[in-house]
Amino acid sequence: MAEIKVYSAVVCPYAHRSRLVLQEKGVEFDLIEINLQNKPEGFTDISPYGKVPAIAHNNNRVWESAVINEYLNEVFPNPPLLPSSPIAKAQARIWIDFANTRFVPAFSTLLRSSDIQQQEAAKKELYQHLEFIENEALGKLSGDGPYWFGESVSLVDFTFYPWFERWPALKHYRGFGIPEEFTRLRQWKKAVKQRDSVVAIANSKEFYIERYARFATPVAA
Repeated sequence: MAEIKVYSAVVCPYAHRSRLVLQEKGVEFDLIEINLQNKPEGFTDISPYGKVPAIAHNNNRVWESAVINEYLNEVFPNPPLLPSSPIAKAQARIWIDFANTRFVPAFSTLLRSSDIQQQEAAKKELYQHLEFIENEALGKLSGDGPYWFGESVSLVDFTFYPWFERWPALKHYRGFGIPEEFTRLRQWKKAVKQRDSVVAIANSKEFYIERYARFATPVAA
């Protein structure tokens, strides 16, 4: 039996983040799939918010994906998934916050809203966020490397990637693909997508299109 139990839902991008970190570090874990529409009795004893992901490690429990990932990075230090310098570490945390407070809400609003005006506003906002990532992150922090902080993959890469794996659903239902002009972003996505840790738990674009059908209505032809 593995020393870590991960409470997850396969469609949940937040849980995807933490599973990616465990895969990257080569840590064995027991995966417990949670039906978020029919949560098992006692689940809030593990996850007080009633959300995934949550982990149980020995006698400890941790919830919220960003917190889980930093915890895993400290408990299982190799390979390290945060930069070593204080300023680079701070930058990593800024980008994780940017994902949670700006990027993800715009993505979710665009996919889930049935209001055309809200969709158009979300498209503009999401485009601006992608532009910001292209110029301020990948354009300044990556150097010649393929990842957020250059040659080494980090928690930031795994924080953003689950939404990019789900992007085909956004393109299918809202007609919003990753713009061609964001070349660094496209290179980044390709590099992360090819990592063994990502491939090991990847789902097909058809999987996401089917699973997100109940959240969105296809764009009229």
